[in-house]
Order: sequence, then structure tokens, then C-alpha cells
Amino acid sequence: MSERRAKGCLVAAAVWCVILGVLGVGYKLLVHPYLSEKLKRDTASASQYKHEIVVATDSFSGYAILRSDAVRQELKTKQIKLTFADDRGDYTARLKALQSGNTHLAVYTVDSLIAAGARVGDFPGSIVLVIDETRGGDAIVAHQSAVASLQDLNHPTARLVLTPNSPSEFLARVVLAHFNLPNLPEQWAVEADGARAVFNRFRAAGPAAKSAFVLWEPYVSKALQLPDAHVLFDSSKLKGYIVDVLVAERQFLRHHPDLVRAVVEAHCRAAHAYARQPNGLVQLVSNDARATGAERLDDAQAAQVVQGIQWKNTLENYDHFGLNPAPAANGVPHLEDIIDNIVDVLVKTKALPADPLPGKHTTLFYNQILADMKAAGFHPGNTLNLIPDVGNATLEPVRTDKTLAPLTPEQWTALRPVGQLRVEPISFRRASATLSEQSRRDLVNLARRLDSFPQFYLRVIGHARAEGDPEANRQLARARAEAAAQCLRAQGLPQERLHAETAPATATGGEAQSVSFLVGQIPY
Repeated sequence: MSERRAKGCLVAAAVWCVILGVLGVGYKLLVHPYLSEKLKRDTASASQYKHEIVVATDSFSGYAILRSDAVRQELKTKQIKLTFADDRGDYTARLKALQSGNTHLAVYTVDSLIAAGARVGDFPGSIVLVIDETRGGDAIVAHQSAVASLQDLNHPTARLVLTPNSPSEFLARVVLAHFNLPNLPEQWAVEADGARAVFNRFRAAGPAAKSAFVLWEPYVSKALQLPDAHVLFDSSKLKGYIVDVLVAERQFLRHHPDLVRAVVEAHCRAAHAYARQPNGLVQLVSNDARATGAERLDDAQAAQVVQGIQWKNTLENYDHFGLNPAPAANGVPHLEDIIDNIVDVLVKTKALPADPLPGKHTTLFYNQILADMKAAGFHPGNTLNLIPDVGNATLEPVRTDKTLAPLTPEQWTALRPVGQLRVEPISFRRASATLSEQSRRDLVNLARRLDSFPQFYLRVIGHARAEGDPEANRQLARARAEAAAQCLRAQGLPQERLHAETAPATATGGEAQSVSFLVGQIPY
């Protein structure tokens, strides 16, 4: 009996131990944290902020305005706090953070937004502001002795060394989509970890290397200091391709349009103010690089970075979002056209198997925030700015492309070749200079593409057959080149950008009866 009682006591003790253990764990995990938090609340003060907005970003200098003191201070007056989450350029993780609601806003290049959405299978955010466009900050450089023009990359041993998932990679894809490089191998990209690594590979490459190197500032300027280095192609020659945007998570945008508008307005005011201060953007970029832990920039390097970025002002955003009538758009591409062109590049270069938003490109941006601002007469010069010496400003200019000067025949001959455009063979009716209907459509498409390359001249070259009457062949080739050029002019391509000419009569077969398009530029 005593043995049975002892066992019962042991069991009871064990049960009580378990109960006390569970209670202890429960207290530690549930009660103590609750009491601790309650104590903190009871002995704390209320926050000066009513709203916190989490923004997913990386250290790119183009986002320096969004991270600036001017934006933070303006939003603080509205009791809004911006918190930045740096994902170091992991665009897929950035999109998933939007998708989960862990972040409210995010920054992207348009191409990275489209590619990330295709990978995730969802586009949980909508573009509400065009932040900036890279206009010279990225460039493709090479040794001139081995790669004098893009056409020298039309070779099975050629490669492009670049940083994957970066604007530089997309610059390379723009080249592949638009220039005729059929002999460049399918595995054309050699990956490196950042512009410094690409620069080091360029410096180590011999002058005979059939390779090009895709860099961004300040490494473009560093590369050009090396012997035999030159720029093959840079983003200053593009329009509407390497574009940074602010994206709002859709539920947040629907329920808190006032908060999104507050951020957009603060950015527009800060961009206006920094641009009007002497060296304001240079100092901002230098300070931002230090604050984000990116590579330090001295004033000269920061100035190079600033020179390669065109921050978009308020009026340009109105144009990008289609809020001005077409004649008043000053050549600023509509955001829908930007998205169309970028998707075309990604599909042509096999970064995407197909358009992830077929016929639905307008679902990627939301113009109502800017439309409401425009309806209210918003302009950053009309209200008090937080940076000194701003005052009442006149309207910002909408920056237009530089008009190319007419060239003499000698200057056309001296143009530096950039590359041959990728165009379906232009066909004509037999023994005539009359374009086929399909070729007319192809030329209309080419004219639209050339609108994105506003700083290039175009040589339209008619090819003559080698056999037969040489003079008759030459005249037919010239007439065909003129017919193609006239079709391009009819689409609005300026006369001074075009030059029709005839190639030497060396070709045979179908190629001898077509027209090719060679892009050229004034030497750097």
C-alpha cells in the first residue's frame, strides 16, 4: 500500500512539474512580454508620427532625392515617417515584399519591375511617379583596336561583360534588340559583381579582346582614362529605356492615396529645390553615397554621376503620364510607350519568353495621383520649400532632345559608325523602287524605334547588284534608298538625320536588292 502511495505521489509530482513548467513557459512567452510591453506603453510618450511608410530601395544615387532631408522634413510636418528597407538590388524580393504588404512603396527601373513581375507571376504595385532617367550614366566601352563599333561584336567569340540584373545589363539588351548582330553567340553575357569588377576585367583585358564592358559612373570615366579605350554606346543616346519609377502597393494606394500623394509631392518639391541650388545635386549624391554605405564619391565623381542622371520634374511627369494633350508633350514619351518598348526588348533578347502583360500595359501605372495634383495647380515653385533660397520659382522647363545639326556631304562621310540596325529585309516590287506593303509597315515601326535614339544620324544605304548594267543597278539602288528614306521622313523623322546613299556594287542575290540602315554619330 505504501509502495502504491509512493508511486501516486511521484505521478502527482510529475504532473505538477509539467503543469508548473507549462505555466512558466506560458508566463515567459505570453504574460511577461504583455506586461513588459504594457509597462513600456504606460511609461512612454505618443509618437510625433501618425503614419509610417516603408519604402523598398537600394543604394542607387538616383534615389538620393527620395532619401533626402528635404523629403523627410516635409513629410514630418504631415506626421508621416519614411523608413527605407535596402534589399541590395534583389528585385524579386522587393516585389514579394510589396505583395505581402511588408512594404508600401518601392523603387524600380521599369525593366526590372516587368522582369520581377514575370518571375513572381504578379504585379502587386502600380507606378505613380517617374523618378529619373539614366542619360549617360551607363555605357558600353571597349578597346578601339579590337571593337571599333558595335558591328565588331557580330562575331562568335564576342562577349559583353556586365553586372546581371542591373540597368547596365538592360543597356546591353537594348543594343542586342536593335542592332544587327546575328553572329553574336547565344551565351553572350559574362557576369561580374558590380561596376568595379567589370572595370577590373576591362583593365586586365588585352587590346585584342573581342569583348565589350558595360559600366556605370564613375567607372565609365575611369575606363576612358585607359589607353585605347572608347565608348561604343551609352545611355545618353537613348530615350525612354532606363527609367526609374516609384511604385505603390495597390491596396495601400487604394486605401491611402493621400499618403502616396504626400510622398510624390514631397519628391517633386525636393527635386525642384536641389536642382536650383548651386551644386545641390552633387552634394546630395555625395552625402547619400556616404549614408547608404555605397562607394564613397568625391565631388568630381559625384558630378559625373549627376551628369548621367536626369531627374524628372513635375511637368515632365505630367507628360509621361499623358496628362497633357499630345502636341504639348514636347517629345516626352508616354509611360505606356515606354513599357511597350521595354517589353519588346526583353522578349527579343529572351530575357522573357513572352509579354507578361499582353494588352494590359496600362495596368502597370496609375495616373490619378498626378492628375489630382495637376487639377489642383500643383507646382513645387508655388509653395514654401524646405531648402533655403528657393523663393517663388518660375515653371520648370520640360527638357527636349537636342536638335541634330545638318551635315555636309563630307561630314556624313566622316561620321563614326555605331552599328547596323536590326530590320527585316526591305523588299521592293521587281525592278522598281516601289516598297512592298509589308516593308512600309516595317519602316513605320523603324521610325518609331528611331524616336528612342534621338542623337543618332541614319545612313540609308541602297545595295546594287554586281551583275548586269552597273549604272542602271546603281541608279536603282539609289532610288530604293531614297524611297526608304522618304517613308521614314513621312513618319516625322527629321530630314537632317537621314542620308540616302548607294553601296559599292559587290553583293549578289537578294541582299543586293535591299536597303540597310547604318547608325552614325559625331565622334566623341
